[in-house]
Amino acid sequence: MARPVTLFTGQWADLPLEEMCKKAQDFGYDGLELACWGDHFEVDKALSDDTYCNRKRELLEKYDLQLFAISNHLVGQAVLDNIDQRHKAILPEYVWGDGDPAGVNERAIEEMKNTARAAQKLGVSVVNGFTGSSIWHLLYDFPPTPREMYDAGYQLLADRWNPILDVFQECGIKFALEVHPTEIAFDIYSAEASLKALDHREEFGFNFDPSHLIWQGVDPVEFIRYFPDRIYHAHMKDASVTLNGRTGILTSHLPFGDQRRGWDFRSVGRGGVRFEEIIRALNDIGYGGPLSIEWEDMGMNRDQGAREACQFTKNVDFAPSDIAFDGAFGD
Repeated sequence: MARPVTLFTGQWADLPLEEMCKKAQDFGYDGLELACWGDHFEVDKALSDDTYCNRKRELLEKYDLQLFAISNHLVGQAVLDNIDQRHKAILPEYVWGDGDPAGVNERAIEEMKNTARAAQKLGVSVVNGFTGSSIWHLLYDFPPTPREMYDAGYQLLADRWNPILDVFQECGIKFALEVHPTEIAFDIYSAEASLKALDHREEFGFNFDPSHLIWQGVDPVEFIRYFPDRIYHAHMKDASVTLNGRTGILTSHLPFGDQRRGWDFRSVGRGGVRFEEIIRALNDIGYGGPLSIEWEDMGMNRDQGAREACQFTKNVDFAPSDIAFDGAFGD
């Protein structure tokens, strides 16, 4: 079982899609996971132009690249977030509008519904993304936080995402939340609470990404085993924890790439994630989808990193055994 190895284009959206396709083919990738920003995949154009999706498909086919998922992390973030000036830089102008927070939330909701419709038109079955969170700022629980405030956050998840997921259901598309700090689900138990708030509806699952778990002290393998039927997509992404007595796990308001941080992302295979154990766990749950590399390493040239990560991932992937090792001992 050689899973396809794809490259998420979110960190490459400064390049035109055709240039990205040329690079991915040269690097050895089997396909792309298209980000819904830059010119890689534009939801509004997919719905307004009947030739748009076919042209994207033809471009990928020109470079022998497959497509299994699209990703709309940036707009999804604005569905539950308490909106501020930071969101202006990551949202399409027609979603940001006049910046009124309630209006941004509403437009983000509609855009996520349209993302499901665009995915159906494009012929993919999974949309990866973020949900945002109205309660992330309550993480430390001081001043002491009444339980009702957390409950209200999960209720808001249900109120805003159920109508979105209704459209996903109508379109036959799965939404895969990338479990991630600043999202409503950022570890195992918050992911469990999110599923409960949404009544475990089938349209909602997870884009497994080990890099966001390992620095929290959460074993990524345990996440897979805890949610065996909810892993709808998988990212290959690495991180390294470097606590030396001065650095802190909360990173001191320092930017990614600063050597004073207590953890940072690394190119795949160059951090602390045990990818072989992840492959074994994915085999155990029967995951046969793509292994999609999300490349983020501020200390490494991205072309070198993406090429190396592709080969690393192909080398580390393997199929489960179809025979017991001692099956040849008897008659």
